[in-house]
Amino acid sequence: MGAIPGLTATMATALLVPVTFFMGPIQAIAAIVSATVMTLFAGDIPSALLRIPGTPASAAYTNDAYLMGQKGRPGQVLGVMLLCSSIGGILAIMVISQFAPSLARVSLNFTSYEYFWLALLGLSSAVLVSQGQPLKGCISLGLGLLLSTVGIDAVVGMPRLTFDSIELSAGISVLPTMIGIFAVTELLRKLPSMRFAQEAPKPLKTDQVFKGTGKLLYKYKGQAAGGTAVGTIVGILPGAGADIAAWVAYAISKRFSKTPEKFGTGHPEGLIAAASANNTSLTGTYVPALVFGIPGDTVTAIVIGVLLMKGITPGPMVFITEAPLVYSVYITFIVASLLMIPLGWLAIRSAGRVLSVPSSILYPIILMFCIVGAYSANNSIFDVGIMLVMGLVAYFLEENDFPTAPLILALILGPLIEENLMKSLIKAEGDLSMFYDRPLAMWLGGITLLIWFFLIFGGVLRKLIFRKPATSGAATH
Repeated sequence: MGAIPGLTATMATALLVPVTFFMGPIQAIAAIVSATVMTLFAGDIPSALLRIPGTPASAAYTNDAYLMGQKGRPGQVLGVMLLCSSIGGILAIMVISQFAPSLARVSLNFTSYEYFWLALLGLSSAVLVSQGQPLKGCISLGLGLLLSTVGIDAVVGMPRLTFDSIELSAGISVLPTMIGIFAVTELLRKLPSMRFAQEAPKPLKTDQVFKGTGKLLYKYKGQAAGGTAVGTIVGILPGAGADIAAWVAYAISKRFSKTPEKFGTGHPEGLIAAASANNTSLTGTYVPALVFGIPGDTVTAIVIGVLLMKGITPGPMVFITEAPLVYSVYITFIVASLLMIPLGWLAIRSAGRVLSVPSSILYPIILMFCIVGAYSANNSIFDVGIMLVMGLVAYFLEENDFPTAPLILALILGPLIEENLMKSLIKAEGDLSMFYDRPLAMWLGGITLLIWFFLIFGGVLRKLIFRKPATSGAATH
């Protein structure tokens, strides 16, 4: 599905949810892990062949992948990205499996104070990486928090912002919202360029997949290792995800490159770093999801929903009460990463014909899948309406350069923040110093406040720093 532009890993997971209704918890998570691992790599296929990122995580290196393929090596480009995704995923899960249990033991001491700061830290990080526009990120965050308050208040039991609607009493459903934001928005963006009398494009050649890939990976082994490390670290941060990990890895690789001017021109250096971080970060997102019950990205947000549907509450006790589930996640990641190589090879060989489907046929099929996925969340037509409305809202936001990631994470983490804030205030009896009384809460709170200090005063400080050289230069004249 990732090879079809507009169907992201989140979309693939959302469409897989109805199938998991008939599975056990381990089988359901194994199916989701396998699907998302393959979808993230499959998103690289249209990036290299059509210059259209199949998933948001592929956007960081789309130009390099496409231009490198235009030099006569499209098969080799996809082969490099396939091996980076597979090897990086295996290395990451080996590292994460070692310290995730230790992190779970530490989290057993978490109280409502720590959970409050941790969830708030996730939202703060999402605003911090809003592509240089923290103010617009804050506005998007505020909109998401507002939507998260719709429904019955968990503490008082009074309806809020429901406008006497029974459907809104249960709140805004996360699944239809995410489908609308990711898939419907992409369809609206592509709609002006769609031609109904369009001829099928000529199939592209994608042979010689692994020719020269080993030599290329060895030459840039440092970038591959760095991308794997960045992907693992960024993936663990709540709210980051594969797309942010890919951008961070690409930026770091460019910063320390001897030839940064070649980035964006079909150079493999940044491509290898970002592709390694892509699937690697996916493994890291399961750490906050399983250990703290906080989604590492939108995919694990759906995973948490599936676990809750199966009667399993994510948290540190999962490592004790549901140990087979945790180890099945580790094993599934390794098996899926290994199977990615032969399956990815087959996908690459057939990609030329699949991607030649005219947009007048492709986009209606995508919309049909969106409607099915939104309806299956609660078997409600109202959720289909939510999907369409949120798609329009997200389209308006993105057209005006507002990031949508803070909105989604605020909708997910808003109830968690509110619940733990109310619990903490009740326990503290109004004494705000209790929020910093525990060492871990103090550290989490300090980091969160530091991020917000940077968000508020960072722009002012940058203006003061960069104004001085201009002033001194003017004085010399």
